Amino acid sequence: MRSILFLGTSSGAGKTTVDALYCRHLARKGLRVAPFKASNLSLNSYVTEDGKEIGMGQAFQAWACGIEPTGDMNPVLLKPSGNGRMQVVLRGAPFMDVGRGVPFPRDEVMEKVCESYDRLAHDYDVVVCEGSGSPVELNLMDNDMANIGMMRARGIRSVLVGDIERGGVFAAIYGTWLLLPEDLRPLVKGFVINRFRGDASILEPGIRKVEELTGMKCLGIIPYVHLRFPEEDSLSDSGGRLGDGSIHEEFVKNLDELLDAVEEAGIDFDALDGFLSA
Repeated sequence: MRSILFLGTSSGAGKTTVDALYCRHLARKGLRVAPFKASNLSLNSYVTEDGKEIGMGQAFQAWACGIEPTGDMNPVLLKPSGNGRMQVVLRGAPFMDVGRGVPFPRDEVMEKVCESYDRLAHDYDVVVCEGSGSPVELNLMDNDMANIGMMRARGIRSVLVGDIERGGVFAAIYGTWLLLPEDLRPLVKGFVINRFRGDASILEPGIRKVEELTGMKCLGIIPYVHLRFPEEDSLSDSGGRLGDGSIHEEFVKNLDELLDAVEEAGIDFDALDGFLSA
């Protein structure tokens, strides 16, 4: 079982894009890759060729892999419907509505989530997973599926993505690691600093300190580049422009340009690849 899970220090940290970049990196190496996100909270969805409704991010990640999206790539889609209620879409089809007085059947749904993940793990060389929001929302951790839920269920090694554009990136990375359950911290192997503008050398003292405190490895710094990517989260910044081709073609072209820039910036893809087989 070869997989990796990108966690965010917050919603909108850029994990959807980093996930897509890594999917594209592996696909360009000739590996059969599939994306996976256990649970999405979004109204921005995509309907697959066989009529399954999934989060838009996983559709674009699938295209980054050179494959068509399937329902297994996002087995749980939570769609807010107002007044504290949400529609639960399970493996691409409406399942139930939850809200006050109607609890979410987490254990039952998690079994279905793991079945979807296992199918992808069987059919592909690598499954590149994405977390949801922050993995350490203390009021939500007992019901978590996409973050510590998958780490516990399948022992997936993880990488933290922190957004320096928001400020306080080192505190966000260290604080997230510190609030994780102690038994899961060894699974978090590295961190990435996203959306940096300027001379990355000024970050070295902070990077070294976080590495010393946590044992995680800094895998690199991603420059601030606009990417037209319709992510699920309302905090996402999709300021780039698409060209005249199809949205599928233009996204992949745009992603390839960003991947080239990220490789030039020195992201340690060798270390990431090593986590898959460690």
